[in-house]
Amino acid sequence: MRDEGDVTPIGITLWETTRRMTRAFDAVLAEHGGNRPVWFVFLALAEGGHQTQRELAREIGIKESTLTHHLNALERRGLVARRRDPDDRRVQLIEFTPEGRRVFEGMRTAAIAHDRRIQSALGPDGVRALRKQLVALADAVGERGEADGLPPLDPI
Repeated sequence: MRDEGDVTPIGITLWETTRRMTRAFDAVLAEHGGNRPVWFVFLALAEGGHQTQRELAREIGIKESTLTHHLNALERRGLVARRRDPDDRRVQLIEFTPEGRRVFEGMRTAAIAHDRRIQSALGPDGVRALRKQLVALADAVGERGEADGLPPLDPI
């Protein structure tokens, strides 16, 4: 990265940092049998328990067809199971398999350790300051799609 006297636009510096942070997190997840799509699906499942495919897609912020693609791969790997809702046979409920829960726990432990390493580089005051600055940047540009008419991004 460049030094503090650099005149590179903040958006470029933020983009470069985001790319490096994302690659590092991807590597951590890969070491534990996952990737970002798996991570987002697993987080939503862990927080919400048994969910319908529609609820899960909404919670993650992706299209149902995109989620179906990811769930098919997770089901082939034996990490999630889909079953029909006994009250509405048209609805599929998604749940962890025991192996999926094990993989998720490994990913979660690694993600927490990774986050602690990152936060230790800044210290508690630096983390608080960075969070404030990131919120200020987000506020400065508004919600994507809000002002510029573009659709929201699909996170995975």
